[in-house]
Amino acid sequence: MKRSLRVRLLLATILVVFVAVSVTAFVASRSAMGEFSRYVERGGSMRYRRFAPLLARSYLAHQGWDGIQPEIEQLAQFIGQRVVVADGLGKIVGDSERSLIGKPVDPSWRNPSSAIMVGQTLVGSLYLEPVAGPNEAELAFLSSINRWFLFGALVACVAGVVVTLALSGRILKPVEQLTAAAQRMEKGDLTARVSVDSEDEIGQLAHAFNAMAGSLAQQEQLRRNMTSDVAHELRTPLTNLRGYLEAARDGLAAPDAALVDNLYEETMLLSRLVADLQELALAEAGQLKLLREPTAPAGMIEHAIEMLRPQADAKGLTLTAELPPDLPLVDVDPGRVRQVLRNLLDNAVAHTPDGGQITVTAAAAGGEVMISVRDSGVGIAPEHLPHVFDRFYRADKSRTRQTGGAGLGLAIAKQLIMAHGGSISATSEPNRGSTFTFTLPVHYV
Repeated sequence: MKRSLRVRLLLATILVVFVAVSVTAFVASRSAMGEFSRYVERGGSMRYRRFAPLLARSYLAHQGWDGIQPEIEQLAQFIGQRVVVADGLGKIVGDSERSLIGKPVDPSWRNPSSAIMVGQTLVGSLYLEPVAGPNEAELAFLSSINRWFLFGALVACVAGVVVTLALSGRILKPVEQLTAAAQRMEKGDLTARVSVDSEDEIGQLAHAFNAMAGSLAQQEQLRRNMTSDVAHELRTPLTNLRGYLEAARDGLAAPDAALVDNLYEETMLLSRLVADLQELALAEAGQLKLLREPTAPAGMIEHAIEMLRPQADAKGLTLTAELPPDLPLVDVDPGRVRQVLRNLLDNAVAHTPDGGQITVTAAAAGGEVMISVRDSGVGIAPEHLPHVFDRFYRADKSRTRQTGGAGLGLAIAKQLIMAHGGSISATSEPNRGSTFTFTLPVHYV
C-alpha cells in the first residue's frame, strides 16, 4: 500500500522528534544524576565537616585510633546516621554498627564525607551512610526527575504530531492543487491553473506550472493554427490545379503554354511549402547538415541585397548596406546564412511602404558578428512581437498571398541561426519600422 506524502511527512516528523527528545532526555537524565550526586557529596561534606576536628582531637588524645569506637557510636546516635571511620591507609578503625571494623574501605563507596587531618597529615576519613550508590531518598528523587523527562518527551512528541498535521495541511494543499491541475492537463484540459499564494519554493513551483500550462496551451493553439494554415496553403494551389485541369478536360481551356505556366506555378508553390516544412522539421530535430567554411559577411550581405534589389526598386525602396571594412570572417554555411538574409530582406520589402528605406548593418563584438536588417515599414504590434519566430504565426490572419506565406520563413531563419550557435531577435515600433538582428560565430585560425 502506497503511503501518501502527508503520512510519510508525519512519520518522519514523529521519528525525528522521538530521536531528538530521547537523546535529549537521556543526556539530561545522566547529567542530572551526576550533578545531583555531586551536590549531595558537596552538601554532606559541608554539613559534616565540623565533626572532623572532634575526631582529630580524639586521635591526638589517644595517640591513634584506639578508643575511638565509643565516640563514633555517640556521634551516630547524635546525627541519626551510621558512622564509619577509616585510618589513613583505608582500613576501617570504627563502625557505629561494629560490623566493618578491621576491613578495608569498599572501593565502590562514595567519597568520604570529610577528611580527618592532624596538621598537614591525613590520618583518617569519615564516612556517613556508606553505600555503593544513591540511597532510597536520592533514588526517589532521581526517579521523579526521570518521570518528568519521560512526560516531557511524550508531550513533545504529541506537540510535534499536532504541529506536523497543521503544517502538512498548509504545505501539501498547494501540492494537491498542482496534482489535480496536472491530472486535468493529462486528460486534455490545458486551461488548468493553480492559485499562487506565496513566493516560497511551492509558490515558485506553481508559477512554473502555470507558465508551462500557458506554453502548452499556446503550442496547442499554434498546432491547430498550423493544421488550418497548412490546409489552406495546400488547398489554394490544389484548387487552382483542379480548376485548370477540369477546364482543360471539359474543353473550356486550351492546354497551351499559358495553362502549363499556371500549372507549373501552382506546383512550385506546393513544392516550396513542402520543402519549408521538411527543412523546419530537420532544423528543429538537430539533423540539418551545415557545410561550414570561413566566409566574409560582406559578401553574403551584398549577394542577398542584389537578389532583392529588383523587388526593392519596383517599390521605390532604398536598399543599402553599412558595413565596416574590418569585419572578421565567420564560421558558417554561407548558403544557409544567405537564405536567412533573403528571408529577412524579403519581409522588409513586403512590409515597407513605397519610398521607404531598408538598411543592413554589421559589427563585430565578443567573438561574434552581429548583423541587423532595419526597415522603415509598418512595424509589428507589441502583442505580436514575441511570436514572430513561432511556426505558422502571422499577425495578419487573413491568409492572403499578399501578406506573406504560411508563416514558416522566420521560424526557419531562427532554427538556422541557432544551428550555427548564434541567436536572433526582433525589435519594432508600430508605424516606425522593425529591426531583425542575428549573430554568427567568428572564425578563428
